[in-house]
Amino acid sequence: MPLYEYYCQPCHGVFEELRPMREAGEAVPCPECYEDADRIMPTSFAAFTFRDGYPRKIPDDGTYWHLGQKVSKRVTGGRPNEHPEINKPKPKPRLTRGERAALNDMREVAAKGDLVDLYNNPISPREVKQAYDRRDVIKKGVPARIHKDMKKKFR
Repeated sequence: MPLYEYYCQPCHGVFEELRPMREAGEAVPCPECYEDADRIMPTSFAAFTFRDGYPRKIPDDGTYWHLGQKVSKRVTGGRPNEHPEINKPKPKPRLTRGERAALNDMREVAAKGDLVDLYNNPISPREVKQAYDRRDVIKKGVPARIHKDMKKKFR
């Protein structure tokens, strides 16, 4: 059944009613004052239409709707129900000045051969950043065995 709007003159109220089409022109009692109210043209209109497989709001402003949010382009690939404008990947966190200084210090210690992991395996200067990113335990100590990069230095 269609939804129609009615206007009540005594209480100046606008209300909606679901009515069969054959009864649309007949007066309806107002829910406030119970007087007969006449049908009026709709005061607002909102609708969606599908274009290119995506819902677009009418009047069309050239944008698409994805899961209730307005986007400028339609999704062309990727995971289902994810849109690159809505589900933006989080940027990789940048290192602070203190963290960069600590990494440089660890690289210097690793170059001397005094930096090891939890199991006393040596860490080369090139592996310091990866070990730091993995949150490995890094400590200063004597390695149980010499790393392949360090063998050249000790010969």
